[in-house]
Amino acid sequence: MPVTSTAPADDFVAQADSYRRELLAHCYRMLGSLQDAEDLVQETYLKAWRSYDRFEGRSSLRTWLYKIATTTCLTALENRKRRPLPSGLGAPADEVPHEKVVESNEVPWLQPIPDGMITGSATDPASIVGMRESTRLAFIAALQHLPARQRAVLILRDVLRWRAAEVAEALRISTAAVNSVLQRARAQLADVAPSEDDRPLPLTAEQERLLERYVAAFEAKDVPTIVELFTAEAVWEMPPFELWVKGGERIGQLNARQCPAGPDGLRLRRTRANGQLAFGVYLRGDDVFRPFQLHVLELGESRVEHVVSFFDVDFAKFGLPASVTG
Repeated sequence: MPVTSTAPADDFVAQADSYRRELLAHCYRMLGSLQDAEDLVQETYLKAWRSYDRFEGRSSLRTWLYKIATTTCLTALENRKRRPLPSGLGAPADEVPHEKVVESNEVPWLQPIPDGMITGSATDPASIVGMRESTRLAFIAALQHLPARQRAVLILRDVLRWRAAEVAEALRISTAAVNSVLQRARAQLADVAPSEDDRPLPLTAEQERLLERYVAAFEAKDVPTIVELFTAEAVWEMPPFELWVKGGERIGQLNARQCPAGPDGLRLRRTRANGQLAFGVYLRGDDVFRPFQLHVLELGESRVEHVVSFFDVDFAKFGLPASVTG
């Protein structure tokens, strides 16, 4: 009887595991959901492991894994709705209601992703910047409006920089079809696609002071200061609530009327999500502050331009403590 060797499987694990973080980012771009992305990465690795003995090495292992991940995501998207942010569903609210707003749980909302899960211990600055650019919320939200195949083509061509022929082979379509699909996708995403001029820069001293004021204002529930922190066109949205508002005045009203915390009722801890500055927000309960929201910020030179406030976030994945005291 021949002896069965486990060497091929062991070899696959040794070589493939280093691509797990970037494949997670890829699946997240496609699905807009961290939970779905984690599941589909697992499925990708299972499929690759089962068929590794048939891998002929015509492409790199990395490219082969991306092909499997992409087709796995496309199959998953056949039975999934797109994941929007509230600002992608309608106009901002003209007035902020005094009565409690109602969640829209039937919408599969876009989810944030921790920077640490996709950059890990990476030390290459260009790689880290590229990963952050291509996972920022505005870009991920815009991707969700594209049909699944357009989404895949644009990501493979413009984010991963694959040649048209490589994309055609991966998706089993013609090169001409790839170019046509890419043209349509680029036209729709022209305003939000990552570009050389839109790279995240180190925070300025003024922006650091802005963040200090942000923390102090929200922890004190200082509504006048909250209003001053935002630009006139700033957006505040908070899935799973469809209501969203524009401008510092409306943002102040929203926090005054809808936030259950009183003065000294919140604590903020800094983290990163989607290549952006973020704060884990904790709500006082007796003597302990517990996870409440995750604020993901876009900053201008001296004011905040956009906040997406997420609920029901696993703080541990963002490197945040389970509770805060004091």
